[in-house]
Amino acid sequence: MTAPLKTIESSGDITATMGNIGSRARAAARTLALAPTAQKDKALSAMAKAVRAATATILEANAEDIAEAKAAGAGTAFLDRLALDSNRVEAIADGLDVVARLADPVGVVTERWTRPNGMTIERVRVPLGVVAVIYESRPNVTADAGALALKAGNAVILRAGSESFRSARAIHAALVSGLRKAALPEDSIQLVPTRDRAAVGMLLAGLDGAIDIIVPRGGKSLVGRVQAEARVPIFAHLEGVCHVYVDRGANLDMAKTIVLNAKMRRTGVCGAAETLLVDRTAADAMLKPLIKMLLDAGCEVRGDAAVQSADKRVKTASEEDWTTEYLDAIIAAKVVNGVDDAIAHIERYGSHHTDAIITGDKAVAEKFLNEVDSAIVLHNASTQFADGGEFGFGAEIGIATGRLHARGPVGVEQLTTFKYRVHGTGQTRP
Repeated sequence: MTAPLKTIESSGDITATMGNIGSRARAAARTLALAPTAQKDKALSAMAKAVRAATATILEANAEDIAEAKAAGAGTAFLDRLALDSNRVEAIADGLDVVARLADPVGVVTERWTRPNGMTIERVRVPLGVVAVIYESRPNVTADAGALALKAGNAVILRAGSESFRSARAIHAALVSGLRKAALPEDSIQLVPTRDRAAVGMLLAGLDGAIDIIVPRGGKSLVGRVQAEARVPIFAHLEGVCHVYVDRGANLDMAKTIVLNAKMRRTGVCGAAETLLVDRTAADAMLKPLIKMLLDAGCEVRGDAAVQSADKRVKTASEEDWTTEYLDAIIAAKVVNGVDDAIAHIERYGSHHTDAIITGDKAVAEKFLNEVDSAIVLHNASTQFADGGEFGFGAEIGIATGRLHARGPVGVEQLTTFKYRVHGTGQTRP
């Protein structure tokens, strides 16, 4: 059995505990900012080994989380996000190894130029400092966030959701073991030792200036609270209302393969397709087989009149359906008047997360990719590729849909900022 939660939650004065976590993270960040690449990579490799060695412990902790969630009435999609098995634990370890192999962004000179007075100016990547990650049901975020923050030279404070607390604690123990083996500060990756929601409010307030950036990963209510209350900058997306548009130039077999994967591979991820748009001029050939395929796969379809006419099993879509992130085996479907209408629909109802077009017409594809204002746009590929690992980032700390600093999967480069180094030979300003 894992340690009783009461021994973790009885941490005394939460305000003092959180303040101490912040000050220790700030001190660790100073060390990490100067840590050589080899030392960080040694820690990450040791973490991967520790996760593999602790598989049984992690799965035992996760089983307790799952049992508690089921007793509380959690739905299928929620349980899928929470659940771990041996393959998912191995994927967590693999992710740590991949991050270890990534290029270190810290200290990279991205630009260099010389002024007329002879001064040379360099723009160089530096860590953000202290990152706080507030997340809900995904235990793997513990390792993903810890690894990416460390590689980018940042200390990280992790606040796992109450539903994944035991799993996160077991994974965190493996991460600390890796830090210890590499002689890096154990405070580099800290897990908030309480499920008390008051701790979230303290993180959002910034822990007296200790926190430089907050990343929320979870449902709409969590992200909405963070966006409303945070007193420090955030990387966040409120929801993933992702679209797949099937254009008149699409190949039907390709469209069927992509649409099914985009919706049904994993319905509970933020990159799952929530709305299907079909070009009216292609509807006669494509609408009925696409809708039948989804329904036969166990996906509920809510559509407009044209979609309902394609299959009597289709339910009527309401206005609310076009803005809903179902995170379940449900999709809204609509017939649109070409690519311009599809783009207009996405602009009106989308969440600027991930949207895809299926077409063999390169000009139409370019128009869609250029004009859809989303963090990720795809041509002839599933929206489920909205993932840092699939982008080659090793993992992601979240998907950002804002426009400042980072957008799309947040990997190691996005967890750095920059400073200017100026080299002179005695210049003074007149």
